[in-house]
Amino acid sequence: MDNAERKTPLNDLMQSTMAKIHEMVDTNTIVGEPITTPDGVTLIPISKVSFGFGSGGGDYGKTTQNFGGGSGAGVKIDPVAFLIIKDGVTRVLPVAIPPVSTVDRVIDMVPDLMDKVENYLDKKKEKEPF
Repeated sequence: MDNAERKTPLNDLMQSTMAKIHEMVDTNTIVGEPITTPDGVTLIPISKVSFGFGSGGGDYGKTTQNFGGGSGAGVKIDPVAFLIIKDGVTRVLPVAIPPVSTVDRVIDMVPDLMDKVENYLDKKKEKEPF
C-alpha cells in the first residue's frame, strides 16, 4: 500500500478540518442572498473571502496509537460591494474606502459615464428620422 493510500489519523484530521472550512466558505458567503425591499429594489451583497489552513502530525513508535497532531484554520470575510437592481438597471455600490488618487476616482466614474453616454445615444436615435 502506498503512503498516499494509507489511512492515518492525520488524513482524518485534515479531511475533517477541510470539511468545516468548506461549510464556512461557499458561494453564498461570497455572493450573498438577495434582499428585496418593499419599493422593489434588490440588494445583493458581495464579499471577499480569505482563508488559511495548516495541519501536521506524526506517528510515534511502531503503532498508530501513538499519534500526535493538530490543525488550524482561519477565515476572513470582508464586505466589498452591493449590487443594486432597480427597474432593470444594475448598479454597483462599493463599500470600500473612498478613492485617494485621481486614477481611482476616474475608474470609479467610468460606469456612470458609460450610462450617460448610452442614454445620450439612445435619445439621439429617437430624435433622428428614419
